[in-house]
Amino acid sequence: MMLRRLSIFADPMILTLLVALSVAAVQPVAGHSAQMAREVSNIGIFVLFLLNGMRIPRREIARGLANWRYVLPLTVWVFGAMALLGLAFQWLAAGWLPPLVALGFLYLGVLPSTVQSATSYTTLAGGNIALAVIGAALLNIIGVMVSAPLFALLGGGAAAEIGHDVILRIGLILVLPFAIGQAVQGWTAEWINARKARIVWLDRFVIGLSVYVAASGAMAQGLIGMFAPTDWAVLLALVLALLAAASWGAWAIGAPLGLPRADRIAFLFGGSQKSIAIGAPLAAILFASDVAGFVIAPLLVYHLAQLVLAAPLATRLAEGPR
Repeated sequence: MMLRRLSIFADPMILTLLVALSVAAVQPVAGHSAQMAREVSNIGIFVLFLLNGMRIPRREIARGLANWRYVLPLTVWVFGAMALLGLAFQWLAAGWLPPLVALGFLYLGVLPSTVQSATSYTTLAGGNIALAVIGAALLNIIGVMVSAPLFALLGGGAAAEIGHDVILRIGLILVLPFAIGQAVQGWTAEWINARKARIVWLDRFVIGLSVYVAASGAMAQGLIGMFAPTDWAVLLALVLALLAAASWGAWAIGAPLGLPRADRIAFLFGGSQKSIAIGAPLAAILFASDVAGFVIAPLLVYHLAQLVLAAPLATRLAEGPR
């Protein structure tokens, strides 16, 4: 069991990302086909957020808003401290990596937490599961509306100008379907619950397609040729340093907040893990296809690293004091 938890393929999302990147490297989509793939990806993103709206119970959102002692600091940490950390790491990376890849650290910093793995590792570590679910779900809802403007405010406008057309696309592709899902969930809850396994695979397919389209654009622009082995080493080192800073900070802040150990564990994973489920679709809307692949490069490495390293961390926390 422990070997499976520590395996790089223990989470199917890792395999999904690796397949998407491998196919993009061997057979990138380009030209008219790239535009068609982008449109298909946008349709998939709409469906994904529609299902998200159906899946997250309104009562959980209300409960999360009521628990301000946990949710408010977590929101400030994720969209404040982590955003500033991303900006700092962008500056650090600027002297070593291509500018758009360095910009990806800022993009990574403004994203919300990932719901699935943050909840899974909170469970494995013996943390407050309900709080983890509510907190991560709320952050994802907030992130749909906050991440893009925050990215532009902190310096991302050079790659993605957040004009009326971008705001309209975010509203139509992300916010509108989620709102529709929330409105109809009373009639669709039974249908959703009966098809949970299929919907999870649909999630992975849509995220994988978004990554494939973005990576294809980067491959067409010569991403592989721009990166020497030392560049990949620098990218990995910076990502691991950011993950370590995020994890340490999210754990440390729990003490002055007076959070119980179970809540601190939920805060740790909710505050340090980043969502490719929001990051990849949002990048498909914000950036041109020849830009998106570069910008999400740190996010892809971070996501893989957080899934692999969170397992032993969660196991160690589970063995600690209650």
